[in-house]
Amino acid sequence: MLASGAGFSVASIYYSQPMLEILSRQLHASVTTSGLVPTLTQMGYALGILLLAPLGDRHDRRTIITLKGLLLTLALLLSAAAGNMVVLLAASLAIGITATMAQDIVPASASLSPEAQRGKTVGTVMTGLLLGILLSRVVSGLVAQYFGWRVMFVLAAMLVLMITLVLWRRLPHIAPSTTLGYPALLASMRHLWRQHGELRRAALAQGLLSVGFSAFWSTLAVMLHSRYGLGSATAGAFGLAGAAGAMAAPLAGMMADRRGPALVTQFSTALATLSFAALFLLPLLSVPAQLALIVISAIGFDFGVQATLVSHQTLIFGLEPAARSRLNALMFTGVFIGMAAGSALGSLILEKAGWPGVVALLTLAGAGSFAVRMSARRIRLAQA
Repeated sequence: MLASGAGFSVASIYYSQPMLEILSRQLHASVTTSGLVPTLTQMGYALGILLLAPLGDRHDRRTIITLKGLLLTLALLLSAAAGNMVVLLAASLAIGITATMAQDIVPASASLSPEAQRGKTVGTVMTGLLLGILLSRVVSGLVAQYFGWRVMFVLAAMLVLMITLVLWRRLPHIAPSTTLGYPALLASMRHLWRQHGELRRAALAQGLLSVGFSAFWSTLAVMLHSRYGLGSATAGAFGLAGAAGAMAAPLAGMMADRRGPALVTQFSTALATLSFAALFLLPLLSVPAQLALIVISAIGFDFGVQATLVSHQTLIFGLEPAARSRLNALMFTGVFIGMAAGSALGSLILEKAGWPGVVALLTLAGAGSFAVRMSARRIRLAQA
């Protein structure tokens, strides 16, 4: 139930990506302008996490999840009715802000699970969330190509409304962990950020991986159309490859429980970097081999990104249990700043430097994340 709620809500911020080529045609927008749709959605998500997710420590998360679900439904319906890019961009920002109900569900799952099984529980919920991210592209690509992009947004609204009602009926009330007022709650996040170096490193490393993750998925549909003549349905189907990588989440959670999350982050950031770099080989291959390599690379880097994310969450949830919503908010602010930057940079670089430029961005982002995790290892060894 929680996994489904996380998946349906967070999927809302990714439906647009395989539809960008169709959106730009029907709304008469440039590639750069249409690229602002996922950029503003992810910026809204980052703002919602930073400003709204901390409320989960102060108020009943069940109530917060319900309210956000209803508002997200309205934002999706506004997108479906948009007659121009201005309205669609405003609705995209609103979708991002309200889709943060997923980030209320994740700490709720940690609060409802025994400490010894926290990694496994978070991993299971994150599987739903990550499958929502990746399979959203498959669904939206198919629906947009055969029924239109407006139908996709209406369908998304109905799914969110359905799961919101289920969660409202079945979730228990979750007692707040603090009595701080809203201004003090936000102010305490600065203290948490300064106090926990591991939190800062987790946010930076995951944010860098998110730059590469978002740049790849937000430019893939345009690249496949211009380079191979493939439609949005095919572009969305590549999300199936990413969905295979999302299966890393429960495995990473169990490994983090047994071996510690730090070791998992080192392996998974290295895997993501190598998978990004493998795309440099595309010009050396035949077209069928190129498409196969894109699939293999997507599986590899999605596995790495998701395993790193679950391990980082397991790590930060153990830093200060009473502040889990705020810790999660701080880390995911970094994640979605990275997502927004990746969408914007990816679209710009694709237009100016082509796909090789995008691959260079992916690889640099992955290498930076790996460097952060290795620096964390050196710090731990020095403190031992």
